[in-house]
Amino acid sequence: MVAAMANFLNYDVYDLELTTVKNNVELRRLLIETSNKSIIVIEDIDCSLDLTGQREEKKKKKKDDKNEGGDPIGAMSKNEERKESEVTLSGLLNFIDGIWSACGGERIIVFTTNHVEKLDPALIRRGRMDKHIEMSYCRFEAFKVLAKNYLDIDSHPLFEEIGNLLEETDMTPADVAENLMLTSDDDEEGETCLKNLIEALKAAKGEARKKAEDYHARLEAEKEEKEKEQTVEDNVKTRSNFSQTGERQWNHLVTPLSHIETFILCKIFKSVFKRRCFARQRLLRLILNYSYYF
Repeated sequence: MVAAMANFLNYDVYDLELTTVKNNVELRRLLIETSNKSIIVIEDIDCSLDLTGQREEKKKKKKDDKNEGGDPIGAMSKNEERKESEVTLSGLLNFIDGIWSACGGERIIVFTTNHVEKLDPALIRRGRMDKHIEMSYCRFEAFKVLAKNYLDIDSHPLFEEIGNLLEETDMTPADVAENLMLTSDDDEEGETCLKNLIEALKAAKGEARKKAEDYHARLEAEKEEKEKEQTVEDNVKTRSNFSQTGERQWNHLVTPLSHIETFILCKIFKSVFKRRCFARQRLLRLILNYSYYF
């Protein structure tokens, strides 16, 4: 896309690697040295510099510097790591739309990233990055352009099936174009390429379905495992509570004896034990005191 922009506008292209820039001063010097009517490309900006949460890291660095006051060796090793690139978020913002960015004109700065959510909001806000373009998966409109460029075909009976598969399957334009490349000048080669693309789309669709099923199966297995663990924990808690309050719970479950039943039970024990027996007297006393719970 950058090459197409440069050819269309007749602009020069500069590929800027931020990891090789030592500090903000050198970054500013590189900006001044670029010519007018140029495109400056910074690829994979999320990997070039740590621009995610850099403001929070400054606080951590201050704390680390205080802690490293008594460790000169550790401080030297950390200083060597920091010397790799001292370009800051503030320096990059000034590079994009600061005072020095006004030196010259007709410059286009292009950033590429795979994780836009990791970038600092100040870097990607509207007005600083004027146009956000998502290079998404290939759909039917993009496929028709590719078919025209590679096969010189505007319409074909297989287009309808390909369009339905593209709506259901995620495939990049590069993968689609790979299946549309001719290997000979045969007129039937174009139809063969379209059939190969259909097979590739079906295979990608099946693979995506399998991944989705595996993902849902893994989620279900994790859910069942958590439920089993929760059940075991609940059982352990129930047993613990039962062991602590077992006697009180069982006392409420047992039906108390009536006075007549207690009297009959005492008569039975009197006939069993001899008179003036200490064991008999103690047993009767216990029965009379706890007859309600029996």
